[in-house]
This record gives sequence, C-alpha cells and structure tokens, in this order.
Amino acid sequence: MLDFDLAEMYGIETSQLKRQVRRNIERFEGDDFMFTLSIRESNELKDNIRCQNGILEKSWFRYPPFAFTELGVAMLSSVLNSDTAIKANRIIMRAFVAMRQLILNPPINEVKELQNEVLELKEYIENVFTDQNDINEDTRMQLELLNESLAELQVKHKGFITDDSRIRVGFTSPQYRQPDSE
Repeated sequence: MLDFDLAEMYGIETSQLKRQVRRNIERFEGDDFMFTLSIRESNELKDNIRCQNGILEKSWFRYPPFAFTELGVAMLSSVLNSDTAIKANRIIMRAFVAMRQLILNPPINEVKELQNEVLELKEYIENVFTDQNDINEDTRMQLELLNESLAELQVKHKGFITDDSRIRVGFTSPQYRQPDSE
C-alpha cells in the first residue's frame, strides 16, 4: 500500500506519516517492510492518477512515495499511536489476511465445475455406447454365422426328410385321416 493511501485511511497528512517513518526508520529496514518507488514508477503512478482524477495537486510526488508491505503496515501500528490509526490498521491487516486467503484458496467456480462434470459424463456415455456398439456388432456377426450354418445344414440334409414320408402323430379327425395303405 502506498503512503498517501495509508495516510488517508489513518486520518493524517502524508507528510506526517513519512516523518514518523523516517524517525523510526530502523523499524522498517529491508524491502520486506517498506521500499521507495523509483522515479519511473512514481511518474507512471502520477500519470495514472491524473488520468483517473483529471487533477493532480502540485504537492504530490515531490518525493517518491513509500510502498508498504503487509509487515510494514503492521509495523506502522507501533509508530502511529492514534485511535484512528489503530482501528484503520486492524482493518488493513484483516484485508491483507483476506487477500492471502483468496490467493491461496480461490473461490470455486461452480459453473466451471459443472462443465467439467458434464464433459466427464459425456465421455463416459460415449464409451458405453462404443462398447455397446461393439457388442451389437459381435452379436450381429454371430447371428449371421448361425444363419449361414443353418442354411448350409438345410441344403445338406434337404433330401433326408420329405413331408410325404412322415407319419402323422396325434389325434386326427376322421375326415382328415390318411387312407390306410392296403
């Protein structure tokens, strides 16, 4: 977070925040607490703020702003002792924790999850249909082979049994009885 944003949240002037940090600079040693933006970064930031607001105060950016890390914001609470600063610091620290949690555990995209499940089901159904078609093809081929074998058997044994040479079995009415061979 930049010094002028923090100063606004703490309800103090940016110059007062910078003064307190410089007086206690030993608390902010290392880039893991705070660092100063380069001139190029300051100019890009100035241009972006000018584009958004349209007006830029002349007093801004006489000196490059400080950028505070999460640790630096926590350290500011020991430097700034006003009630407003302490309350704002709590809110900021909670925001940092929430952002970290959001980065580590991004929200579940339910639509994307449903799309993945539908794709998995589609692939499963296609596999089942492919397997079923394979079975149907095998069954069809077996039935064709059976029909061919039966046709061959019929042709081979056609002369064996004729309808005339068969003896009728069972009850027959007198009108349909065959004449006895005498």
